[in-house]
Amino acid sequence: MPRIEDYALIGDEQTAALVGKDGSVDWLCLPRFDSAACFARLLGDEDNGHWRIAPKGVDGECARRAYRPGTLVLDTEWETDEGAVRVTDLMPQRDRAPDLVRVVEGLRGEVTVRSTLRLRFDYGSIMPWMRRSDGHRVAVAGPDSVWLRSEPAVRTWGEDYCTHSEFTVKEGETVAFVLTWHPSHEPRPPQIDPHDSLRASVEDWQAWSDRCRYDGPHRDTVLRSLITLKALTYAPTGGIVAAPTTSLPEELGGVRNWDYRYCWLRDSTLTLGALLSCGYQEEAEAWRDWLVRAVAGDPADLQIMYGLAGERRLPEFELPWLSGFGGSKPVRIGNEAVKQLQLDVYGEVMDSLSLARHSGLPVKPHMWSLQCALMEFLESEWRQPDEGLWEVRGGRRQFVHSKVMVWVAADRAVRTLEAHPKLKGDLEGWRAMRDEVHREVCEKGYDAERNTFTQSYGSRELDASLLLIPRVGFLPPDDPRVVGTVDAIRDELGHGGFLRRYSTDGTTVDGLPGDEGTFLVCSFWLADALHMTGRTKEARALFEELVGLTNDLGLLSEEYDPVHRCHLGNFPQAFSHIGLVNTALALFGDEEAG
Repeated sequence: MPRIEDYALIGDEQTAALVGKDGSVDWLCLPRFDSAACFARLLGDEDNGHWRIAPKGVDGECARRAYRPGTLVLDTEWETDEGAVRVTDLMPQRDRAPDLVRVVEGLRGEVTVRSTLRLRFDYGSIMPWMRRSDGHRVAVAGPDSVWLRSEPAVRTWGEDYCTHSEFTVKEGETVAFVLTWHPSHEPRPPQIDPHDSLRASVEDWQAWSDRCRYDGPHRDTVLRSLITLKALTYAPTGGIVAAPTTSLPEELGGVRNWDYRYCWLRDSTLTLGALLSCGYQEEAEAWRDWLVRAVAGDPADLQIMYGLAGERRLPEFELPWLSGFGGSKPVRIGNEAVKQLQLDVYGEVMDSLSLARHSGLPVKPHMWSLQCALMEFLESEWRQPDEGLWEVRGGRRQFVHSKVMVWVAADRAVRTLEAHPKLKGDLEGWRAMRDEVHREVCEKGYDAERNTFTQSYGSRELDASLLLIPRVGFLPPDDPRVVGTVDAIRDELGHGGFLRRYSTDGTTVDGLPGDEGTFLVCSFWLADALHMTGRTKEARALFEELVGLTNDLGLLSEEYDPVHRCHLGNFPQAFSHIGLVNTALALFGDEEAG
């Protein structure tokens, strides 16, 4: 069975595919990130759809693979007794229809290559009707239509409900395939030239990468994280999905399997800061604009996540025909957590819009009136319990991180009015609210005996989100309560050198059975907190360890299992890559500037 980190990501900024080390595309949703998959082997088996191109008779992994520098164009190479061959995979930025391009190139000798395409629509449950048309293969079922186009000299045939091809390539020869999706009721879209698309994609990605302002240690890794964030952006709206996958497990064989193909507000400030600091103002502005559109409306209806275009209904259901990655069931589509109350998102939105204004992004009409409406809601509702940052399903509590983010909302509102006196708002009321929240958190959310803030009022449990207290300005980094909290979290939530987000041992906070791995973004937060509290050497050592967890292509999942040394959770994970970029900036930004 492949591991999560065995996969590579390709995409066109509207959807993405995962390609294994064996040359098989095992996950692809068309036409959007959140559409049904036509290749779902990732969460099932070969019968649920995949497309493998590899030398004939070779069942294992490739000899080597790499992205072309500064791009999302993937090269996978095999060595055989007959010679060597390369498969280049990409999804060009689309004009109208999504295309998956696969170019086979002979490198040495003469190699026989086999292509096996098994299309299964609706997450592997629907076998399409295959036919020939204009010399190409076309698959149709319900709303979906997919065309397979190959070189005229390459013969394709149907067998075992698959489409097969077999051909030889000599050194310098190429054979290209193009898979194109379109709605079945519409005519076939214009054909692209695969070789022109390859050249243009390399040039476009490299031009984008050249804009990166970060020039410190691990620049290639930081750039790869930024490319990944770009790839997880839904270009038509600017929304950034948490991951392109659903139900990759937080524990192999467990039930902690969630759909992450949506846009979370909790990521907003950290995402915006990473993009702005690295020179990507256009992407930062698009993300800010998505945020403003998504949260518009009644502040009482603010959600923790939205669809790619700001959709609000994300109903959760299960796919019983899929066995799950490594037998981890259920496979879930949609996310029921969308209905939760999380007060921290109000702070995230206020912090993001404050950062956008401070950074000089053009101010959107009605942005301040929206912020005032959010503050009016918080003034009356901030005292109630919520489900907290981690979307726990064990009932609402008075989570300390949520209250800290309420303080952030009030603080940013006050600071905005102080900096822009022409704006109208309840300055004195928000100052009083800010002071009251701060006082309550320090009284009810702090364990003086252990010198640490706690996960919720009256609890002895800890939470890695408390590491953000100095980062958001709630307390200065040298405050003894901050130092004590950092030390307590490292001691009690540390596991194998990294950090859990909270304890799952004997607690009911998340209402779920089983366990999970160490949470990578929390481990980056620990590095940030160590740096802020004067322990930069320790912070850099931890950062080096975290960078070492990236797979051979520089990608990170959501979690890591230090016992079995494998990635866990949806992949690649935007939150993890945002953490990597921001920690690199925190640790090495001064060196870079100096």
